[in-house]
Amino acid sequence: MMTAKDATRHPRGLMRLLLQEDVNFLLTNRLPRRWATQIVGRIARVEHPLVRIPALALWRAFAGVDLSDAATTRFRSLGDGFTRALRAGARPYDPDPAVIASPCDAIVGAHGRIAGDRVYQVKGFPYRLGELIPDPVLAARFRDGSFVTLRLTAGMYHRFHAPHDLRVEGVTYRSGDCWNVNPIALKRVERLFCRNERAVIEARVEPWGVPILLVPVAAILVASIRLHLVDAERSIRDLGGARLACDAPVAKGEEMGWFEHGSTILVFLPAGVRLAPELAEGRPIRAGQPVARLPV
Repeated sequence: MMTAKDATRHPRGLMRLLLQEDVNFLLTNRLPRRWATQIVGRIARVEHPLVRIPALALWRAFAGVDLSDAATTRFRSLGDGFTRALRAGARPYDPDPAVIASPCDAIVGAHGRIAGDRVYQVKGFPYRLGELIPDPVLAARFRDGSFVTLRLTAGMYHRFHAPHDLRVEGVTYRSGDCWNVNPIALKRVERLFCRNERAVIEARVEPWGVPILLVPVAAILVASIRLHLVDAERSIRDLGGARLACDAPVAKGEEMGWFEHGSTILVFLPAGVRLAPELAEGRPIRAGQPVARLPV
């Protein structure tokens, strides 16, 4: 096992140490999560070059950032880099009307059939839709359906988009913790997604009215989800716990909101919608690529 002394001899050695499961879990989940999230949030907003330049340099060095398709590589702050826009056309959405596309760039996590209302964050760690979703009637629409877990890493494009032509019917904010959502934590913290801060976006696929659920889940160093449907200038926390009823059309590929760091989006589909066969746990996926197919 690598020691801290070995790691300090070379930056890559340090990264290997930080990626070891025990060390990673300790650093990201045993420190005060809210405190760390607030501190990083403040640093991310600072535009002074004495803070901005080293913060952006560290982010690019350690987060595997690819800016080749970014609209600009000149950022006012670390947060500006996190929430960067892409060049026009950088994420084309599959035009097939039967295709449900990925709403974001991500690493594919657990996915498959929902057994009744039981879903898995990783193998052996189940949770129930009724714990994640506040409305039992809404949760019942997805019994025996399908789900896909999409994890955004710190260096990825952090905006998310409509996976199909949608009519959004409601948004509900659920307060919670900010556990890390990486695979290490998912294997150690039961019902993690049900514990974390999240938004529940309920919608129907146009023109067939097929229900779909998108659940952006915040995490450590994030805890801020912005939605155009609510007000992009405010966090979804400003909703409180009340459901915001909507009747909002959103075109396939249209931007819906963003995270202010990496996190996860859970996609839930009803019975009869088939997941794309090319989905594989651990495989990267880009916004616009297929995750499922409608029975039309």
